[in-house]
Formats: sequence, structure tokens, C-alpha cells
Amino acid sequence: MEQRVRTTPNGEPLWSSYIHRKGAALGLPIAGNFELTSNCNFNCKMCYVHSSNHKEAMSAEEWIELGRTARDAGMVFLLLTGGEPFLRKDFREIYSALVEMGLLISINTNASLIDDDMFDFLVKHPPLRMNISLYACNDGVYEKLCGKPVCDIVKHNIRRLHDAGIGVKINASITPYNASEIEDIYAFGRDVGVPVQATTYMFPPVRINGDQYGCSPARFSAEEAAAYMLKCREQYLTPEQLRNSSGIPMDDDTDCAAEEGEHMRCRAGRTAFWVTWDGRMLPCGMFPCEGYRIADMGFDAAWQAVRAYTQTIRMPKECVGCAHKKQCSACAASVIAETGSAAVRPEYICRMTETLDRLTTEKYGRSEEKQDEDQ
Repeated sequence: MEQRVRTTPNGEPLWSSYIHRKGAALGLPIAGNFELTSNCNFNCKMCYVHSSNHKEAMSAEEWIELGRTARDAGMVFLLLTGGEPFLRKDFREIYSALVEMGLLISINTNASLIDDDMFDFLVKHPPLRMNISLYACNDGVYEKLCGKPVCDIVKHNIRRLHDAGIGVKINASITPYNASEIEDIYAFGRDVGVPVQATTYMFPPVRINGDQYGCSPARFSAEEAAAYMLKCREQYLTPEQLRNSSGIPMDDDTDCAAEEGEHMRCRAGRTAFWVTWDGRMLPCGMFPCEGYRIADMGFDAAWQAVRAYTQTIRMPKECVGCAHKKQCSACAASVIAETGSAAVRPEYICRMTETLDRLTTEKYGRSEEKQDEDQ
């Protein structure tokens, strides 16, 4: 008889949630993110980190040693990301060494570089999960958004990795270039049997465009983002669930909304950290800050500095009594990227959240429970 894994409301296994809670109480870096490279074979218009000509700042040996140090400090979960991690010629060396350490490893990838040889390698050494970006279901849209007509390659790899028993999740960034693909992306996910996580909110790429806060060249207006977010939700939620959707966060993997006076409530800087391609530790990869260079100060000191920095951050005062607080996906990183300060109201996100709530209510109404809450 198949046993079902018990999960939290956002789908996380209870055992994982428990590890993070214990880690937070002890101040441990439970979850790491290694940005192995900023280089990518795509040129996605909304990317926050992309480059195509950076010399790799950290060698395979340095990433492996960092993994060993982080594991000894408490790291259990590790995400390998980029850029495109499979661009590194030494990816297998890095990955194999990290697997041997007993770490639970996931991989972010565009899946266009997984040839038969790499596929066989992954099947032999399966990661915990592969998060694969799928931007469209036809080559024309793929080329328009990413610069490469590789739709069939990506879909083929999603299907065969799933069929081989490797956990796969589809990530879909919805922009004005691929909004027409929402239904087809979700339909493909249902056909293969893998979950789809889509977002219509594109971070301003402040890590690469300097101090151009709130500027994102490939995103909708806030109102359009809300309308397309509703369309995404309609692909996997029932009308009844949509009537109750005020309790569903806009990004089901986050729990970042916070009030003034509270510390950040997501895991960034509490049990999670991010190491950039050039060796700087950040609370998460979206934070537009210099971070702390591990080579100069050591892993433990960098982790403590990240924790201390995170403790200084407060959310905008306008969030305290906001009627849309339960729906809002605003986190410290997004607020800073929008405004330059975690304490300033992020108008774009506010308008997106308010519009999403209004559009959902106009189309589906409100449950009796929600009406009682509003009175």
C-alpha cells in the first residue's frame, strides 16, 4: 500500500518543515543555494543574474570545500543553480562530491543541455528534485523570450526525467512575451504528471542593473500581472478554492509577508543562505546587497553576518493594517528591489495584490467565511 507523505498547507513535507523549525531555533544554516555560475546559454529578457562571458570565480575544489564546511555547520538541503549550472564543464565533479556528503540536492536548470550522457548520469545519481524552467510550448515564443528555439528539447527532458523516477517541478515565469502560453504550459504539466509553479511577478534585476529600483524591462503592468496570475490559478484551483483564495499566498513556496516591527518571516537569513557565483553570501539570491565574501571572513562568520543583517530588516508600516496582507507576496527582497528600502511601500506589488483580489472576487465571489472576516 502506497504511503502518502504528510505535508504543510503549501505542500512541503512535514519532516522538512520540522528540520527548518529546529534549525531556526538553533541558528543553523539548514538550506544552502550555490549559484555555480552566472553564465547561461539563454538570454532571457527578465533574468536577474545572466551573463555570457564571466570567468568562473570559484573552482570545483572551492565549491566542494564550501559544501563540506556548510554541511558541517548544519546544511541539509542544497540547491545548485545559476545561470545555467550544466554549463560548467566540472558540474559532475562538483555534484558527485556533494552527493557523497549526504546532502539533499536539488537543481535549477533550463534543461536544454541535458544530453543522453548527462541524462544517464542523473539517473544513476538522482537529485532530490529538478526545478526546470519551461517558458512556452512552441519554439517561436521560446526564441522570442530566451533567444533559443529549444522547446522540444526541454519538454523531452522533462518527460524522460520524470519517467525515470526523478522528481521534477516546472517553473514558469510569465511575461508579456509568453503570456499566451499559460494554458499550454499547465496542460503539459498535467499530461506529464509534474507540478507547475508559475509567477507573473518579475523582480527588478537590481543585482545587474545597479540602483535602478523598480525597473524591470520584461514585465506586465501591476494590473496585467494580477490578471494573468488569476489565469494561472484557474489552471489548478477550483472555483470554490478561488472563492477562498484570500488565504492562498501568491507564491505557494513563500511565507514572507511581515508587519512593521517584525523580523523577516521567510527562511532567508534564518535557516537559508545564498552564495553568489563570485563567493558572496546573501540571505537569498534576490537581495540587492553586496553580501559577505566567504573567502575573506570564512563561512561561519559570513553566516552570522547574514543572520545579523536579516535581523535589522523591517517591513513597511503600511503593511500593518492592510486588508490584503494575507494575499500579499511582498518579501524584504522584493520590497528593496522595488523601492530601494525594505521600509518603503512597494506600490507595484500593492497594486498587483489589490487587483488580484478584486478580479477574483468579481469573477468568483467570496465564501461566507471570507465575508464574515471582512465585516
